[in-house]
Order: sequence, then C-alpha cells, then structure tokens
Amino acid sequence: MDYNKIYTSLIMEHNKSGHNKREIKNADYIERGHNPNCGDDITVQLKIKDDKIVDGAFIGIGCAISQASASILFDIINGKNINEAKHIVESYLKMIKKEEISEEDKEKLEDAVILENISNMPARVKCATLAWNGVKIIFNKI
Repeated sequence: MDYNKIYTSLIMEHNKSGHNKREIKNADYIERGHNPNCGDDITVQLKIKDDKIVDGAFIGIGCAISQASASILFDIINGKNINEAKHIVESYLKMIKKEEISEEDKEKLEDAVILENISNMPARVKCATLAWNGVKIIFNKI
C-alpha cells in the first residue's frame, strides 16, 4: 500500500483543523477509546436533544488517521437524528471491514469514503475506527 494514497490533503486538513476537537461541557454521553498498539487515545462526546445529535466532538491524541477520522465522523453526524447517524456509523465500519455497502450509503459517508483503502492496512484499521466504535458504543447505550 502506498502511504501517499492514504495521507491525502483531506486527511491532513482534518488532522490539523481541530474544529471538532474540543470538549463539550455537559455532554450527555462520553466514551473513551484507546489503541494500545499505537497509543491513540480518543474520547468521543455527544450532546443529544429530542433524538437529534446537537453536538458531537472528540478530545485526545493520536496519529493523523485517527484524528482525521474522528473529525470527519463529527462533520457527518452532527445535526443528524440518532437512527440516521447509527446507519452512517454502521456503514462506515462495514466499509472498513471490506463488507459491501450500497452506493447510496457510500454517498452518506461523504469525506469518510477517502478512508476506504485503510482496510488494506490492518495496522491502521483500529486508528481509523477508534472514534467510530466509541460512538457506536454510545448508540448501543441509548
């Protein structure tokens, strides 16, 4: 796998932007994920009102892939209702596991489709899914 195909300008922009990397005061749900293999440590937070994600963000440290993936996640699900966001998260996790998803579901993944090829790099899969799995755990608690 050519690393240059993974570290695109979009990944690097999300990694550096930090617009979704912040603490949410009085978050309704918080879930921490840690990857002991590489040290990525991300805590995801959601604020939900009337079945809608009114704010979602993350804090923590990690590689460019984990930070960009988390940033992209919250760009996509903020403002969505829970069921729609659940479906998006499930589609993303299927895509990373090389399971088939529809073209319609790929379109809903927006910028996250750029991480599709991460599935060819097993050591990076957990980095790319850390925040997404944290949100999935939260959804299972709701």
